[in-house]
Amino acid sequence: MSAVRRAAVIGSGFGGLAAAIRLQALGFATTVFEARDRPGGRAYVYEEQGHVFDAGPTVITAPDCLRELFTLAGRRMEEEIELLPVHPFYRLLWEDGDSLDYSGNVEDMERQIQRRSPEDLAGYRTFFDYSRRVFEKGYEELAGVPFLRFAEMVRVAPQLLALRADRSVYATVARFVRDEHLRQALSFHTLLVGGNPFETSAIYSLIHFLERKWGVFFPRGGTGALVQALARTFTSLGGDLRLEDPVRSIRVTPTPAGPIHRLAARTGEHAFDLVVSNADLHHTYARLYEGVPGAESMRRRLERMQWSMSLFVLYFGTDIDYPELAHHTILFGSRYRELLDDIFHGAELPEDVSLYLHAPTVTDRSLAPPGRGTYYVLAPVPHLGNAPLDWSAIAESYADRILRALESVMPGLRRHLTVRRWFTPHDFRSVLHAHLGSAFSVAPTLTQSAWFRPHNRDPDIPGLYLVGAGTHPGAGLPGVINSAKATVSAVAADFQRAEARRAAS
Repeated sequence: MSAVRRAAVIGSGFGGLAAAIRLQALGFATTVFEARDRPGGRAYVYEEQGHVFDAGPTVITAPDCLRELFTLAGRRMEEEIELLPVHPFYRLLWEDGDSLDYSGNVEDMERQIQRRSPEDLAGYRTFFDYSRRVFEKGYEELAGVPFLRFAEMVRVAPQLLALRADRSVYATVARFVRDEHLRQALSFHTLLVGGNPFETSAIYSLIHFLERKWGVFFPRGGTGALVQALARTFTSLGGDLRLEDPVRSIRVTPTPAGPIHRLAARTGEHAFDLVVSNADLHHTYARLYEGVPGAESMRRRLERMQWSMSLFVLYFGTDIDYPELAHHTILFGSRYRELLDDIFHGAELPEDVSLYLHAPTVTDRSLAPPGRGTYYVLAPVPHLGNAPLDWSAIAESYADRILRALESVMPGLRRHLTVRRWFTPHDFRSVLHAHLGSAFSVAPTLTQSAWFRPHNRDPDIPGLYLVGAGTHPGAGLPGVINSAKATVSAVAADFQRAEARRAAS
């Protein structure tokens, strides 16, 4: 570039930090504005009585997309953070006593399937091959590419249709295997990115192959240690990370050289040539860019879209350890399809629960005092648009309900609690500015994916770009990291064209 361009990144979640590293490495003078007292966004860290609680996310996959960020800064990821392999990937438990250790080991998985449902072994192998083909198209070719023009969607539509992306993940799995518990085991992953497996595009079945290809990991020191490593990488490049400096509003001023975005933050007004927003999509348009031409129409569009469910997250510490647990445990309730329908479309809180239990001290003992355990459990719940519940009144009783359910795998749990705290849909809305308290932004349905998802570059506000769960390719750690790759590639192309026009004039 003939002159150094100034870039602002709003929010220091994984997507924001990834975008900031890429921008700074390209030569943009980049400033990250973070409202909270430490970086991470949804990957915040709480500490209490010696327990270190990762707020989430905690399932680390596709490490190469992380490695690329360190490489851009001339660093080796292995010197900055240690990723510990997790085995099994998940332990799946059902109320009838059935269980499955979901593993990356082919022989182990096939042995378990053969034992439980011999007639499904061939179907599972066929599903795995399908997952590989979807991965090669949906992840390797498309995840890091911005869909900015409808023609780009038309170009890939035949391949996506050939893979039957119009089917749901569950419907696709059901074509290959008959055992109901195995169907659930191969379809639950969409919940980890905010999607209902009965509604989410079959493209997301690629997760099965992705995990097998690279594995599932956990950073030594917790997810917060990975956040800190990325933040150090950004500042080592000369980037400016500003904590406790929330952006309150943005005005856009046209100039002959291009738009100037004027950010009103706690530290005053700051001018930038472009903004990459890692903030909640709806908050970006309804609050930050309120009054800017183009923002109102986008706000209305977002309010017509389907949003992911919310979460009730319970963090707790114990005075004993539960070493027999797996690092990641999924506890299925007595209902599957019906419970998911209640969670994604119901107006009330379901009586039954399905849970994800995170037990990091199984892998890294440093996250709890000696002889103790650090955990969190999350329960998918309806977002506030469907079920406007008073969580301040029901949170404690709901937490007790969850703890009772966990005693099936953690005997005597309630007697051994030393610490507990929770994060409700109200907190998603108030602390993270999440629209409707949604935990994963716009739901990953077929008609809200790729070009149909909010674009990595805003089509109506020059100089505004998006990164994170709400834009392409979507939620989950690989999703938001790849969204930064797609977004910054659009930034680079736009500014290269602008430089070429200036040189020719």
